[in-house]
Amino acid sequence: MAWDVRPVTPDRFEDFADVVNPNRRSDACWCLSHRLRAQEIEELGAGSREQAMRRLCERENPPGVVAYLDGTPVGWCSIGPRSDNPRLVHSRVIRPVDDVSVWSIVCVVVRGGHRRQGVTAPLIEGAVEYARSRGAPAVEAYPVEPQGRMDTTMAFVGTRSMFEKAGFEVMGTTDALASQMPRIVMRRSIA
Repeated sequence: MAWDVRPVTPDRFEDFADVVNPNRRSDACWCLSHRLRAQEIEELGAGSREQAMRRLCERENPPGVVAYLDGTPVGWCSIGPRSDNPRLVHSRVIRPVDDVSVWSIVCVVVRGGHRRQGVTAPLIEGAVEYARSRGAPAVEAYPVEPQGRMDTTMAFVGTRSMFEKAGFEVMGTTDALASQMPRIVMRRSIA
């Protein structure tokens, strides 16, 4: 098995779409919820979300990475400077723990048919390496702490154990909930 994790540049957009929206539904999230303000997403309407994400992929720092297993796109991780995520910048429930200019992981998706096959470890490691290559001093994630069985409709937020395995440490708690489960702030220093 050969793993490769790459930024989602315009030439890799279709691979990203194969992971997060294989049926190309126009009303799908397209992983914009943290990258654009709610009003901007509403103004886009369902039909323009894909194009908005395509434009984000043209930026100097594309909005995340795609993981490939033997050339097949199998995972997506939304990662970028916290300051590029208006929903985090203005959040009253996931506040910064200090003044470090962290990069934030806000979404992790494993393509259907590839779950429970070890995709998240190389995906998160690749996301951290991408952030390091762009000068990030640290990477944060905001996973849930499941109490009992994880609600799979919210699995994209990740779990504490998933990030602990990737070398992240708990920095604090948040006031945010995902499916009634508390979120925490975890960080991995990389500078």
